[in-house]
Amino acid sequence: MARFVRDIFLACSPSRSSECCPIWIDRIYRRSGANLPFGDPVPSRGAEMEGCFWRVTDVQQRRVVVVLGGVNRHINGDWATVALATHPGGFARSAVLDHAYASSDRFLVEAGDGAFRATSAGLHLDLGRDARADFEFSNSFAWPYALGGGGVFSAVPFLGQYWQPHILDGSATGEVSAGDASWKVDQSQLYAEKNWGAGFPLRWWWGQAHGFDRRDVCVAFGGGRLTAGPVARSVSGVVVRLGNDVIRLTPPFSRVECETDGQSWELNAKGRGYRVTISGNADHAPHVLPVPLPKERRNAETEYKPLAGTLTLTVSGRAQFRSSSDLAGLEIGRRPW
Repeated sequence: MARFVRDIFLACSPSRSSECCPIWIDRIYRRSGANLPFGDPVPSRGAEMEGCFWRVTDVQQRRVVVVLGGVNRHINGDWATVALATHPGGFARSAVLDHAYASSDRFLVEAGDGAFRATSAGLHLDLGRDARADFEFSNSFAWPYALGGGGVFSAVPFLGQYWQPHILDGSATGEVSAGDASWKVDQSQLYAEKNWGAGFPLRWWWGQAHGFDRRDVCVAFGGGRLTAGPVARSVSGVVVRLGNDVIRLTPPFSRVECETDGQSWELNAKGRGYRVTISGNADHAPHVLPVPLPKERRNAETEYKPLAGTLTLTVSGRAQFRSSSDLAGLEIGRRPW
């Protein structure tokens, strides 16, 4: 904490030019995990754990592809958690990769001497001939708000976990190999997010869906036990894109409640003149995906994610919408004891 305060003081000293001062402040503030208003949410913060996640929904082929790749800090060298999962077929493969790197100036994550590389323009993952994904991204609908996915909590330093959807919709084109199946993806819908902090919370829940009766609709929600020093509480948030409008409902200015038992997810959110309700059901057995344990330099398989469940989204109040998707991603997880 003392070093953080010192760096802020030095950044604002008269010796800094007025042109560079905002850049220095933003970079230094990111070291705390938080984001200044209008700060770039995608460069690395150098956190102990920094995860990146992409979800590609191919409505026409009824396929879903999930790629994750995160950088974990370790005294003996940074390492990466990577995984590929697909639906249908139940394919999932994960790995630990050495030589991990995440840029603090732009969105660039790479690991494994070429096995994994991701930028804002696309990604490449190669875990063998039967576990590969290559995508190019375009037409991204980027995050529109000054504050991040957690609302005011995005600007609070030294929290245990931060959450940031940064592509609410876009197009993904490329090729996927998963087990015995290989196929091409053409202009499928893209969702991308980041999360970072000291590690995953003790327990968390999550969901995301495209595939409604309107292509320009996206929903994402997440929550868990948020910690700040000795204080801990359960916190949830939800983001809905309806065309050009984005609804973000997060505490403390909105009331968001979520309950899940790993088979069903029920979320109710109210604030800013909106009411959002979500009902999700796991229609298929969950994929089991890795959770990094940064200090132990290993992954634990304690994240359970049905890749294609049914989710009904209802928005009322200042906007009206109701539709269902049967290609929704749902999730529940826990930190290993």
